[in-house]
Amino acid sequence: MKTRLGCLSNKSDSCSDFSEFLPPGPDRSTRYLKLSTDEVTKWADSFDVLLSNKYGLAAFRAFLKTEFSDENIEFWLACEDYKKIKSPTKLVSKANKIFKEFIEVQAPREVNIDYRTRQETKQKLLEPTSSSLNEIQAKVYSLMEKDSYPRFLRSKFYQELLNRTQMYCQRKSV
Repeated sequence: MKTRLGCLSNKSDSCSDFSEFLPPGPDRSTRYLKLSTDEVTKWADSFDVLLSNKYGLAAFRAFLKTEFSDENIEFWLACEDYKKIKSPTKLVSKANKIFKEFIEVQAPREVNIDYRTRQETKQKLLEPTSSSLNEIQAKVYSLMEKDSYPRFLRSKFYQELLNRTQMYCQRKSV
């Protein structure tokens, strides 16, 4: 808890305890050691590669939290869950929840989108389908890919994680 608060209070892009961002597991303090240098290096290949790796996604989310800008990835993930819903009733409920949390003006975690997209999405959600959020999700994805992702790759957060995996792999091979 102390490490997480230290990262947030300093708005730092560096955390000394990388296990903080990894998914829950039995040995919290050494989970980052399960990452290979190859795996962490591949995150720089493309934004898709980063998001498709559970540790990459967790690292990216943690980085965005240090920048107080995690609403975009949380919105994108909510949209991914939304697309999987089959029940029309649940679709309406989830659409309303996403709209109120991320899309509505002054929403608690409002994503940065233009007026036209916001209005079009509002209209689509009057009769939601599994693809109602595709356009807005694509715009938010594009924003993250062009802005947050390059910052993540340049950050001390990513560089230190890469260095730690390299050091661990070197020690392991000796």
